[in-house]
Amino acid sequence: MNPTDTTEHEEIIRTEDLGKIYEENGIPVHALRGVTTIVHKGDFLVIAGPSGSGKTTLLNLIGALDRPSRGKVFFEGRDLSKKSKSELASIRLHRLGFIFQAYNLIPVLTALENVEFTMMLLGVSEAERRKQAMATLQELGIDELVHKRPNEMSGGQQQRVAIARAIVTRPAVVLADEPTANLDSTTGASLLDLMERMNKDKNITFVFSSHDPQVIQRGRRLILLHDGTIKSEQSRTR
Repeated sequence: MNPTDTTEHEEIIRTEDLGKIYEENGIPVHALRGVTTIVHKGDFLVIAGPSGSGKTTLLNLIGALDRPSRGKVFFEGRDLSKKSKSELASIRLHRLGFIFQAYNLIPVLTALENVEFTMMLLGVSEAERRKQAMATLQELGIDELVHKRPNEMSGGQQQRVAIARAIVTRPAVVLADEPTANLDSTTGASLLDLMERMNKDKNITFVFSSHDPQVIQRGRRLILLHDGTIKSEQSRTR
């Protein structure tokens, strides 16, 4: 591993001996086997590996979307294994942003309303959430989509709205699961440019799960998984 400035950053996520076992037709499947690693504030980290390597499982565990079969996840110093379902939901709502392969926009809502949605759950007033949502859409250069619903947008436009929704509350960490998988390479590159800018300008920590070569190439840190274990970790200067 080549050390970079990242090693001097404050720890935000830590996993210790993380394991996850699923059952398929009564047969145990080890999705993760003893994964120990750290995510630092300001990381632009890619978790890579072939299909079935455990990268989405790891992303789900550090995002408090699932619980491990063994081991621990610490988020901002808090042991997630000791948190109730409602406490985990609160952490996801207040401290994490999510970007998914399938965009996961609400079909009946406009772009503006989709970006406002998380703030509505947080109890932000209508005037304030509209102001923040508009500002974020403008910041991402997609304010022309304000009144459009998902079925009126291209895949790239939908993913930009999903990014706006993920960052509007200024979360500590954004978790992105195969965010370029349904996009052409040019659109994917422009979205990665956008997320790199958010990372550098806003110091938002990004953690990707991806097997897309252009996502892997952009990562300043790379964790390579194979059969549920860490095969290698690299830190790279850009």
